[in-house]
Amino acid sequence: MSDMATLRAQAAAARSTEAGTTAMAVPRDRPAEAEVRFTSQLRAKKVVRDEMEWYEVEGYASSFERGYEMWDAFGPYTEVVTKGAADATLAADPEVVFRFNHAGTPMASTRNGRLQLWADDAGLGQRAWLNPKRSDVQLLVQAIEDQDVREQSFMFRITSGTWSPDYTEYRINSFDLERGDVGPVTYGANPHTTVSARAGEFLASIDHLSPLVAREAYARLGARADLRPPQQTAPATAPAPAAPAEGRSISMVRARLLALLGDE
Repeated sequence: MSDMATLRAQAAAARSTEAGTTAMAVPRDRPAEAEVRFTSQLRAKKVVRDEMEWYEVEGYASSFERGYEMWDAFGPYTEVVTKGAADATLAADPEVVFRFNHAGTPMASTRNGRLQLWADDAGLGQRAWLNPKRSDVQLLVQAIEDQDVREQSFMFRITSGTWSPDYTEYRINSFDLERGDVGPVTYGANPHTTVSARAGEFLASIDHLSPLVAREAYARLGARADLRPPQQTAPATAPAPAAPAEGRSISMVRARLLALLGDE
């Protein structure tokens, strides 16, 4: 099984070969609307605004000049949001909503004046005023106060970015927040679906995995002790047809990976 440094080096070499003499603009297969999550100190308090009580929730949806790990079709790399990357989009007064986990009904927006965005040396900051009468707001504020929710995220589109010469680091030099969102999220680095929910997506994607990712997946599956079949002696008589094994999906994964690697 390859260590992370080796994976990064192999992924960088693959990107360089793929790009050739033309600089790669964005990471391969990156979603058009990217989601990046950051650990951020969230604060929630009750305030009076416009003669009404609101929950004021404040924090940073992004950090500038701090690297975080991402993956593209070739493997892992470091991504950095450049200081100043939000200046152009904030100057254009984008329409942005505040919501939890990038889903559900918006709780505030820049259009109704209850979501305020800014950029400073630390990153992209946000301050939202939420209606305390809403049950979803009450649950969110309680989760923040209990520190069950401690991280934030923002949804954006990359408008300008550059790779380092060795293709190990990608810098987002500017992004567009128009019709995007900001707000708290449950988890920082991982997708918001469970491993079991994503198993079908993984099986469907096996035939399209790059050689590097396919080899790493095969190595990790082979290293799992619970996937090694127990040694059995041949039965004296032919057994009755067995029910499909619960682990047949794993066998399918390994078979497809072997076929894929054999074609390389």
